[in-house]
Amino acid sequence: MRIQPFAPKYMKVGILTAAVQELTPREVRDSDPDRAIEEWVAFARELGADNIQLSAALHPTETDVPPEAMLDPVANTLDLRRPFAKERARRVQKALEAHRIGISEVGYFDNMLHHDRGVRQKKYDFMRRAFEAATLLGVDAVCGFVGRNAQLSMDQNLLDFEESFVPLLKEAKERGLTYRVEQCPMPGWTTGDIFHNNIAYTPGTWIALHRICERHRVGDQFRIHYDPSHAILMGQDTRSLFQFLKDAGYNFLIGGFHVKGQVVNARGVSEWGYGGQTVERGDWKDGKPSSNPADQVNAWKKQIVLAEHELPGTARHDPLAYLQNRSVDWFDHQLAARELLALDVANTHLIVEHEYPPARIQDKARLTPILSGSIAFVRHIDQAAADMFALQRDVLAAQNIPVQGAGREAYRS
Repeated sequence: MRIQPFAPKYMKVGILTAAVQELTPREVRDSDPDRAIEEWVAFARELGADNIQLSAALHPTETDVPPEAMLDPVANTLDLRRPFAKERARRVQKALEAHRIGISEVGYFDNMLHHDRGVRQKKYDFMRRAFEAATLLGVDAVCGFVGRNAQLSMDQNLLDFEESFVPLLKEAKERGLTYRVEQCPMPGWTTGDIFHNNIAYTPGTWIALHRICERHRVGDQFRIHYDPSHAILMGQDTRSLFQFLKDAGYNFLIGGFHVKGQVVNARGVSEWGYGGQTVERGDWKDGKPSSNPADQVNAWKKQIVLAEHELPGTARHDPLAYLQNRSVDWFDHQLAARELLALDVANTHLIVEHEYPPARIQDKARLTPILSGSIAFVRHIDQAAADMFALQRDVLAAQNIPVQGAGREAYRS
């Protein structure tokens, strides 16, 4: 027996800058692109965050998907219409130092396996600019999607990933970068009836993709940026998912987190099931996909009839919903991460991703107390989970004092 000191390790709490697309009005940031970053860095300090995940995106005038067809507006806080040069990096670094804010990752979320080769090339060129910006800013990771070629089967997409995406990972390796994939299945990204438009949506495909990466010696460059809201959408719970990764020997794959929840609408599930709305959505006209982007956004009813995104702390505490995987049990999420994943906890980022529809407002005065409260909630939840973990797994264990109770179990139905 020995006495182990109480020394909990806390994660870093940040926010994705897509939370407020118009923090800096477009007419201002289009002519002065780095002004948006400066103002977001100052805002992050005001909100009580440690870091920002810096959102990059093709400019609305350049993207293949019209903004009106997207569930979430375009957020190009990092404007890469022209290369991110050293003088731009120095300007951003000055703002970061002044406000004591870090950058966890550069985030560029797009379909990197788009079937149109010309469109795909534009996205790859943009991703390379995101890599360059991350390198100049001293950031070690870029976060995004893999996507899907909707004209191919899922198995064919694995081959497409190997042929097309692995070379990007090799470029990331040359720059010392990791690519972290958010696992959103992206139902509604197209007007088709495919539910899974991002092949890296679940542990089974993460492992398949990682094996491909290992064959090409870029396994260390492929990681997952886990978002529990997407697991809820697919009927998964965090603890069981983490347990599966550990059982399979892949609990090292998760390298960061989007802390965004999902609250399942039981009435919507009763009406449509977990496949979502399949008819009378309004995204097709006269037997073919509508050419009107305002109609195309209705494709997202595959998801939004079933559930609504949660900004952490905004959904009621609901123990039954947690057990039925209808909402995220944030405390157990943070506890399970420590118990089951191979994490460097003190250098792991919890990034608040704000997509709660009723609060998707572009009024800074109204949104500031909402985001401040959510960030505080995430920080305190993580601290409570860390304190329990350290007390039970370190302090009590060292003195051979048993822990009481059974706790939440994985794979329990």
